[in-house]
Amino acid sequence: MDKFTKDSTLGEIMKTEGAAEALGRHGVPCPTCPMAAMEMDKLTIGMICDTYSLNLASLLEDLNR
Repeated sequence: MDKFTKDSTLGEIMKTEGAAEALGRHGVPCPTCPMAAMEMDKLTIGMICDTYSLNLASLLEDLNR
């Protein structure tokens, strides 16, 4: 997989080992949300960060390590 960007979907990200832990460290509630489970391939990490006022740059840096 190439590096994750703001346009990467939650579904793509969750296929990566350690992704759930990284998302949790940054306060992303989506991996445990039943509604998000239905939209994993539509929700982008950029949309999620905008919705929850999370630091996108910091999260992407962590995910791309």
